[in-house]
Amino acid sequence: MPFKRKKKAKEEGSPYWMITYGDMTTLLLVFFVVMFTTAEIDGSELRMILAAFQGLGVMRGGNTLQVGKLAELGNNIMTLPSVERGRALDKARKLAKSIFETEISVRKVRIKEDERGLIISLSAELFFDPASAILKIEEARPILYKVRDLLRSEEVRDKKVRIEGHTDDVAMDEDSEYPTNWDLSAARSLEVLKYLIEYGVPEQNMQVAGYADTVPVSDNNTEEGRADNRRVDIVILTEGHL
Repeated sequence: MPFKRKKKAKEEGSPYWMITYGDMTTLLLVFFVVMFTTAEIDGSELRMILAAFQGLGVMRGGNTLQVGKLAELGNNIMTLPSVERGRALDKARKLAKSIFETEISVRKVRIKEDERGLIISLSAELFFDPASAILKIEEARPILYKVRDLLRSEEVRDKKVRIEGHTDDVAMDEDSEYPTNWDLSAARSLEVLKYLIEYGVPEQNMQVAGYADTVPVSDNNTEEGRADNRRVDIVILTEGHL
């Protein structure tokens, strides 16, 4: 009778190499979180983090994070300063929506966020006559007071703020005081800055810029779109866009 070789039982579960691979990818994730965060970490803290990695040049490491400062630094990511800054901006957004609730409902003010930070977008129709950078102060004053209150609030007062002027793509008249939309947009942002400083906003945190028609938010082929593009944006900047 021929001898039959017994089949080796198949091992269940993932292969052992997957455990090492999983450890490596987890450490890489932590490494890139540290590299990309805007948190300020001093040299000694960074060396402690790198000590948990295996084979990073001269940093042989391979230590497990123990209870104490290493565990607090490596495991409790919710305490990172970048996360706290995100929460502060979230509070600022909620406060802005509360302050400008009436104006938002009638589209005089729009609030949004992008990579620059929190944006309070003011309709230029409310503030300026066509092709003019002279503020219609009686109409604008109540909203500028609200902008002032927001910028002086606890959530915002220490942040940098840029006032950005924007226009549509309609060329200026030859006899206009402002030869181009660049001149007009810059003059409008400077005019808003002047009044905000007069109303008590600290000028050391302020910046101004004019973008003409280069950053549209709507289609310039319609009157409604051009009206949307004629605006002054109050941008509460994140630290990466100072």
